[in-house]
Formats: sequence, structure tokens, C-alpha cells
Amino acid sequence: MTNSRDTGLTLDPKFDSAGLLTAVVTDRVSGDVLMVAHMNAEALALTQATGEAHFWSRSREKLWKKGETSGNVLRVAELRIDCDQDAVWVIADAAGPACHTGERTCFFRRIEGDGLVPAE
Repeated sequence: MTNSRDTGLTLDPKFDSAGLLTAVVTDRVSGDVLMVAHMNAEALALTQATGEAHFWSRSREKLWKKGETSGNVLRVAELRIDCDQDAVWVIADAAGPACHTGERTCFFRRIEGDGLVPAE
């Protein structure tokens, strides 16, 4: 069964019970996944208004702009929403490392067996 949220052209985000959408951030040029975070309605609105990625920190329970302290801002090239509007794809240009560890992407390790190895 299909409804207008699934196929229409009206933005109608389907926030979860905590008021959040999953946000997947990729690099505009390479296509690499940089990070996965969450957005509430305010974060989504600020991202749209400013062209810079804003998120909701579940651990700190507060709104944050990516790069507000590090300078590693994510400049949004394009925003997409999935078919049932419960996840956002942020295509961005990163001003520096996306990961708080200083790595370019949060996905810098690969699972091998029961351990981790550096991704190449």
C-alpha cells in the first residue's frame, strides 16, 4: 500500500518516538559515508536554512552544529529523504575530518572475524 508520504512531493518527515530521523552523511565528491547521526525537527530546519549540517546529540541531549568547535563544518550540497521519510541523506562537502577522533570518516575500521582492522 502506498500513501502520499511514500510517493508524493510534500516534505512530511516521519520522526520516531524520540522525535528523531536518522541522518546518513556522505562526501559529495567521493561518495564515502562520513558519519551517521540524528536530526530532530529543529536540526533539519537549521540545516535547510543555513546550508550547514546540524544534528541532535542523543548522548548530550542537545542540538549541535557539526564543526562548531572543531571548524570541521559539513556544507550541505544536497538533502534527500527516503521513501517513507524517516531517514535523511546529507550529501556534503566536509571542511575537515568528519569523525570526532580526527579520522576523515567515522567508518575507518573494518570488521574481520571478531576483531577490527584499519579500513583502507
